[in-house]
Amino acid sequence: MGRYDHLREIRRLDPERDFLRIYRISATLEFPWDFARALELALYRTYAVPSIGRLLAETAELTDRSQKRYDDTALLLDAVVEHGFASGSGRTAIRRINQMHGRYDISNDDLRYVLCTFVVMPKRWLGVYGWRRLSPHELRATAVYYRTLGAHLGITELPRTFEEFESLLDAYEVAHFGWDEGGRKVSDATLDLMASWYPAPLAPLARAGARALLDDSLLRAFRYPAPSPAGRAAVRGALRLRARAVRLLPPRRTPHYARQNPEIKGYRNGFDIAELGTFGPGGCPVPHDGAGHNRPG
Repeated sequence: MGRYDHLREIRRLDPERDFLRIYRISATLEFPWDFARALELALYRTYAVPSIGRLLAETAELTDRSQKRYDDTALLLDAVVEHGFASGSGRTAIRRINQMHGRYDISNDDLRYVLCTFVVMPKRWLGVYGWRRLSPHELRATAVYYRTLGAHLGITELPRTFEEFESLLDAYEVAHFGWDEGGRKVSDATLDLMASWYPAPLAPLARAGARALLDDSLLRAFRYPAPSPAGRAAVRGALRLRARAVRLLPPRRTPHYARQNPEIKGYRNGFDIAELGTFGPGGCPVPHDGAGHNRPG
């Protein structure tokens, strides 16, 4: 099997009809490690929108139970990738996400922005740190995949093309990125979580390495000092060297899903998709001013 055989298969498929197959090849065969990092960064970006970062801080899920929240989010999203929209497992994962969103007052605009980060960040990550870039077929399939997921989540006014997702993301960040104490608290907790995945002596380096990957708009929003040019160059250079090495490896033959990632710590003995996430009484448990729309349960 040749290094670019998966890409050749992708090019034979129809991005509108075969979007799930294409996205699954990209995420689980071509770039499983890179997609995991890109989607981590995608979710992290959302904390810089004050309405999102503040809500996440008030729920305390990402500050008091960081590892569980990380695990559950990754597993629920990946269940749809692995099993598809029509399967029982995929429907259960979507139902759980809707049930959790339904407990809070979240605007359609914020939900749509979060979806945009999932679409755009893998392309941007792989454009800099990937062993190859995403092809036009993959970008089209990604847009269809997340447009389909967004519709299942009750999000309206969804972009249709990758370019529309990207334009919406950029405009939303220009308009909404800013300081919020809650967003900074969630950001700090997330960096601490990532550092905890490494031996204690390496934790400070891991935290500094993660901050070195943040762009200036995120650093300003969270009021972090700029990383040293040398530190930033070292981290980014190491990732580019990794990409060159990965390009020389034979292609992956077996899909790698999020449930297999070493960062998933809380379910060593397996899990039930229906039991992932948070549960609570009906209604929004966080005080709000009535803005936005309640999500369907």
